[in-house]
Amino acid sequence: MKKLLQEFKTFIARGYVLDMAVGVVIASSFTAIVNAAVSGLVTPIIGLFLPNAESFAEWAPGGFAVGAFINAVIVFFITAIVIFAVMKVVNKAREAKKKPEAPAAPTTKTCPYCLSDDVKLGAVKCPHCGSDLPEE
Repeated sequence: MKKLLQEFKTFIARGYVLDMAVGVVIASSFTAIVNAAVSGLVTPIIGLFLPNAESFAEWAPGGFAVGAFINAVIVFFITAIVIFAVMKVVNKAREAKKKPEAPAAPTTKTCPYCLSDDVKLGAVKCPHCGSDLPEE
């Protein structure tokens, strides 16, 4: 139990909890904006095409709240599309930040006499033809 409490303390100290809290607050605010846009703009337009319904969200044939369900589905898809777009931008920015790896330093050289390209850098004689190699 003591180890578990220590791990929890370490988890909180790293700042992950604060990052998650900020993400949840922003996500809930964004969801409220999307809900308002869908219920205030999208569903009234769809409701114009339905008989006997002031708004699409109120459409309930046979007592089933079909309009409210479809309204929630629309909100979900709009939210998912926006989050997908944001993540694409974030991932592209992360990739741009990465520094390209420097090419590895060569470990071999080419023999000027037999043209073997697997002669170790510090070698003074070519292991293939036995020629004395010039110093670098």
